Amino acid sequence: MERDMFDTMTMTKILGGVCGTLLIFLLGGWAAETIFHVGGHGYGDGPKQAYVIEVADDEEATEEVVEDEGPDFTEVFASADAAAGESQWRACRACHVLEPGQNMTGPSLYGVVGRDVGAVDGFNYSGSLVAVADVWTPENLNAFLENPRGYAPGTSMSYNGMRNIEDRADLIAYLDSVDD
Repeated sequence: MERDMFDTMTMTKILGGVCGTLLIFLLGGWAAETIFHVGGHGYGDGPKQAYVIEVADDEEATEEVVEDEGPDFTEVFASADAAAGESQWRACRACHVLEPGQNMTGPSLYGVVGRDVGAVDGFNYSGSLVAVADVWTPENLNAFLENPRGYAPGTSMSYNGMRNIEDRADLIAYLDSVDD
């Protein structure tokens, strides 16, 4: 008879432990929802805003954005330093060469400034690159070097871009000085 009571008592303790654990998890979930709830609690129109942050009118904000764009590329390119651009060439050298008729992962950049886009024989260009421009003008090269995937979505060029406008202008001036 003791054995039946022991089994019943053990089962009662196990069931009580499971029910107690479930109750603790339910109460913990309720407490967390109450503390961290971001919506209203069902009273009125929801939570009230603690304070208001004043912002500038749309016209003022637009004027500030225009001022922050920086210098125009044509102005920067007019004062570009080809000698400084030679040091920028190091990043390009991993995939490109400056010798005419030779290609690596990327096409030869000999004479690239003023050349038709996709004009290097023997190189398989991605279709998106050929569709964005007809000629590699300094302005087109600037836009491409700033963000290659943004300028020509789908391009196979894996370079992330050159953020500094002066560096891009110097590099383009160097590339322009290399050819005949």
